[in-house]
Amino acid sequence: MSTPIRASSILPGHREDIELHTADGLRLVGELARPVDREPVGTLVCLHPLPTHGGMMDSHVFRKAAWRLPALADLAVLRFNTRGTSSLRGTSEGAFDNAVGERFDVAAAIEYAEFAELPNIWLVGWSFGTDLALKYGCDPAVAGAILLSPPLRFSAPGDLTHWAESGKPLTALVPEFDDYLRPDEARERFAAVPQAELVGVPGAKHLWVGDAETVLDEVVRRVNPAAPLPLPRTWDGPMETADVSAYADRTVASFADTPVPGPRAD
Repeated sequence: MSTPIRASSILPGHREDIELHTADGLRLVGELARPVDREPVGTLVCLHPLPTHGGMMDSHVFRKAAWRLPALADLAVLRFNTRGTSSLRGTSEGAFDNAVGERFDVAAAIEYAEFAELPNIWLVGWSFGTDLALKYGCDPAVAGAILLSPPLRFSAPGDLTHWAESGKPLTALVPEFDDYLRPDEARERFAAVPQAELVGVPGAKHLWVGDAETVLDEVVRRVNPAAPLPLPRTWDGPMETADVSAYADRTVASFADTPVPGPRAD
């Protein structure tokens, strides 16, 4: 019997706690989720929202990706806490560094994916994580990047130029009612990257509350276009149920009205 896939649903997958080790000597905590009994066709390296505003590896879109996409789309999902960030998985060493020292965190995640021989590596950044992807993610091992709610605050025009010159695919999902960068302005800003694809999402807001399924569909569309879309909303096999109340005091949504610090690249 088919069971609806809800926010708390955990579909079958092989999940293991991992540690990343940065070039400047820090240990970062994370998790790698993979399909059961088959190799993934693609890999998502998730770069979470601003940790000073509640962002972490368990921010709701990323935990739903890890709980669903290994089973629904044959994708591996690598998520981790950047330096100084805490979640139920634990706390990564170091301290938040305003998108400076985090360059080593991004490099460590990409290096781990390479060492684990994970295929077709894509970065998926959300908010602050999009700036990390733009600044530090245009790596030879990376196939492309998907940006969720990009504020373009910590990244600079030169970072867009670097992506433009690489020719690597770059997709930005921009909410209609984003707090920091809305579709019309985003089209102007991303015009610097000829291959960039900008997708405005009607009715959506910066935190994607109520729109996680739309985000996951768009991510899968780019990373595994062979997967049937939209992704199934029900599941016929075994399913676990998470205690989502455990995330209630750690969600980025609780910081929705707090201004985002840091520079903006105008």
